[in-house]
Amino acid sequence: MLKVAGRDAGRVRGAPGKWFAGVGGMGEDARVRFSINVPNFGDFADARTVARLAAAAEEAGWDGLFVWDHVVHSKVRRQGQPFGDPWMLLTAAALATSRIKLGTLVTPVARRRPEQLARQVATLDALSGGRVIFSAGLGGPIEDEFGSFGDETDPKVLAERLDEGLDLLARYWSGESVNHKGSHYQVDDVTLLPATVQRPRPPVWIAGYWPRKTPMRRAARWDGAVPLFLDANHGVAPPVEEVRELMSFLHEVRGDQETPYDVIVGGVSDPSTARALIEPLAEAGATWWDERQLMTGDDFYRLDPVRRRVEQGPPTL
Repeated sequence: MLKVAGRDAGRVRGAPGKWFAGVGGMGEDARVRFSINVPNFGDFADARTVARLAAAAEEAGWDGLFVWDHVVHSKVRRQGQPFGDPWMLLTAAALATSRIKLGTLVTPVARRRPEQLARQVATLDALSGGRVIFSAGLGGPIEDEFGSFGDETDPKVLAERLDEGLDLLARYWSGESVNHKGSHYQVDDVTLLPATVQRPRPPVWIAGYWPRKTPMRRAARWDGAVPLFLDANHGVAPPVEEVRELMSFLHEVRGDQETPYDVIVGGVSDPSTARALIEPLAEAGATWWDERQLMTGDDFYRLDPVRRRVEQGPPTL
């Protein structure tokens, strides 16, 4: 067994990918992994569709499937698109698969009650046999996700909720008694059982825009970073130099060159040119490539174009 991203994970025979020795200081056995990224609206609001796509991704050799966590979204708000609950979608995906990692990219913790979210994640972790990766962020668009419902829209307050909520989630997942008196949440002697299958908890990835340092400092305290780049829209691979700069910052803040740590980047890849696109990012420190459709049209929430890319299989490095 090989140590990957802080968890023991055997490499699937025949799965594409390349092992980089100490990529970005992320450990001795860091393989680039490949995931499929879909929204939780449009065609993917249907749990059965997501289950079929997950099964196809696993069959084709992909390593993960990640779904968005939105209740509304400005991109499709006026188009009447249906939305699905991400945890129900992932439950369907878990029942249809046995290997691939599953999670959200990303969940706005400030929009949810931590105790309810903890139960959803722990239940999915048990159902999937410990395959959940939990990704969190501030959430956005803020006016859509929060303002539409009369909720708090001050980013500073939402960031406070995010940090306090993350701490509570980790404690809930431990299966131990929780007492907490914070600025936004209070807990009086609560134990949520069962604990998560993964111990001490599922991996936690944190999203945020780079070069903004505050969200990446938050990410450095957890197990991975999902950087968004101000000059690289969804579906566009980030500049290699910016990934290097981010890695240098994470190394400095973490002060730990040995513990495995994930950095997730993504975009659109063509199998014929993927190596030239992704290998420099991997050498700069990225450990996951997340396959994403461009948001310039409607392909990103339609099944057919996503399924075609899934069936082509992940990039080969």
